[in-house]
Amino acid sequence: MVIISKAILRDFGQLHPDAVEALNTWYRIVKDEDWRSISDIRNVFNSVDYIGNDRFVFNIRGNRYRLIAMIFFDIRTVYIRFVGTHKEYDDIDASNI
Repeated sequence: MVIISKAILRDFGQLHPDAVEALNTWYRIVKDEDWRSISDIRNVFNSVDYIGNDRFVFNIRGNRYRLIAMIFFDIRTVYIRFVGTHKEYDDIDASNI
């Protein structure tokens, strides 16, 4: 998959160093995938949630952090829309971010 943009992960990692390894692992795994559906994602990340509007929520570092990505299967592209703490996630409209 093509991931846009790794800079979001890097910036978040500077604020939350304990998340860096988990975010880098997520990035490496997703980059090497060729997902065609949510079932393909669940084969790799069984806790992923589809929240509508092409958005998927991934638990990062044991659900301490959350990552929202828009995934377009037809063009093999993942747009990172949000990375934050569980509390920050609770304060946003995840399906429209």
